[in-house]
Amino acid sequence: MERLLVLIRHGQSDWNLKNLFTGWKNPDLTPQGIDEAKRAGQALKKLNLGFDVCFTSALIRAQNTSKLVLGEMGQAPTSIEDQALNERDYGDLSGLNKADAAKKWGEEQVHIWRRSYNIAPPGGESLRDTLARVLPYYNQHILPRVLRGERTLVVAHGNSLRALLMVLDQATPETIPTIELETGVPMVYRLKADSTVESKQVLKG
Repeated sequence: MERLLVLIRHGQSDWNLKNLFTGWKNPDLTPQGIDEAKRAGQALKKLNLGFDVCFTSALIRAQNTSKLVLGEMGQAPTSIEDQALNERDYGDLSGLNKADAAKKWGEEQVHIWRRSYNIAPPGGESLRDTLARVLPYYNQHILPRVLRGERTLVVAHGNSLRALLMVLDQATPETIPTIELETGVPMVYRLKADSTVESKQVLKG
């Protein structure tokens, strides 16, 4: 039985382009982001992959990425949206240019908020907080479908997907903040019956 799980970070958003902290704000994709999503769909189609279910966050950049990916594949699986898969909430940093935030709070402090595991920006979530909502959702709603043989696509965000890499790639609190996920690049996992990873393929370029 195939236990297929594909993860994709949404294509480039307007605020990614402008170097703004985005979090739960809701900008759409740029033309480059649209192209990234379409190319992701084309890469998956070349592998003759299909999906039974697609999970996305409640944010439009993830939802539109999933629609573009599946459109390129000519597929329309069951679609499930949930804010449990939303990006990390950057609180008071949301909407600020990253360089401007560094001027306001200091480069070192902003670096700590961005890269530490357990220190949250004012009014926002730490990476640990984000994991605390994403991992239960994965275990309760996504993983059971994969283990039943439902071919599963998850289109979400850099930090919400980092949570899943802690399970799938056995990343640690020390290593996970340093892992960068490129926009629009599919990560194709095949799982064993015990939910550990049998194989991983990154469809880059």
